[in-house]
Amino acid sequence: MADSRPEVLGERIRQIRTAKSLSIRELAERAEVSTGLISQVERGITEPSLQTTRALAKALQTPLFDLFAEPDRAEVAVVRKARRLRQQSPHGEISYERVSPGSGRLELLEGTLKPGGVSSEEPWTHPSEECVVVTEGELVVEVDGAEHRLSAGDSCYFDSRLPHRYRNDGTGPVTFFAAITPPSY
Repeated sequence: MADSRPEVLGERIRQIRTAKSLSIRELAERAEVSTGLISQVERGITEPSLQTTRALAKALQTPLFDLFAEPDRAEVAVVRKARRLRQQSPHGEISYERVSPGSGRLELLEGTLKPGGVSSEEPWTHPSEECVVVTEGELVVEVDGAEHRLSAGDSCYFDSRLPHRYRNDGTGPVTFFAAITPPSY
């Protein structure tokens, strides 16, 4: 099972950083955060925001959810709903639960976006391909400046290297699944 306590996340970041022979200063520069923040995260004193965790994952060239658990190399893995790894934005607008296990070539996330919420303040990029399927509500998928409105049952596939984000213009929450390959930041 993945453990999301701050001290476990911090230890995982330290393991990856040292395996890549990076100093705290080098990681801080790459992630555009302070060395003090890196030190506090690694010691489990501070829990980073979703934006900061994404920046650290990108700087470490490691898929975001891999920061929370050791890779699961099982040929068959069952992920129980009650034991999914969960990540939420600082303002609680969006949350993700990892449906797929460990470090595979595909990451499957179940997302919930509150009314008026966005997945990120600004569209962002990462080196993957992405497919999103709406299960409830209406989702606006912004890709490279174009808006694609999806209702329950609709899907949208795109190259994640294009600037993108998800938006909920509705009055109720929207739920969706996002498949990302390969997993990235």
